[in-house]
Amino acid sequence: MPMLMASNTLSEGIPLAQPTDYPAHTKHVAGLVNGQLTDVMTLYFTDKIMVTITQGGRLAQWMQVPLGSATSGMTDHFLPPNQDENGLLPMSHLTATTILGASTPERETIGQLYATQIASAIALKNPEESRSVLVGLGLEKVDISRARFFDLMELVTQCL
Repeated sequence: MPMLMASNTLSEGIPLAQPTDYPAHTKHVAGLVNGQLTDVMTLYFTDKIMVTITQGGRLAQWMQVPLGSATSGMTDHFLPPNQDENGLLPMSHLTATTILGASTPERETIGQLYATQIASAIALKNPEESRSVLVGLGLEKVDISRARFFDLMELVTQCL
């Protein structure tokens, strides 16, 4: 049986788990997006940030966007800051990967767009953030109208 040492490691040199805040920091916002009640919830874990967006209580697909990219600093260093409407585009070094769901190419594309936009908002809010962002999406319709996109992103930013 391994002996505990005062330095927070086992006798074999394996580090012990460090205490973290419990429960994970959570925030919830609800509002209407295109007349549909939409719930957004964020959970901040020590290794990931989880954002869920649901309509009618459903979650149909999951995407992951790593924020701790080696190319992020280089990309932001060489590109001039956007002062116009193009500043609303997601950061170019962020890439979303669908890990569950996305039954059609349209759903996958929209899901990845929302995931990279959410990850960009998190990175802009805290440039030192390096956790991966996990986005769960459950939209009733595949609709990428400008008004719906901005309404949904407004709800998300209220929840970050």
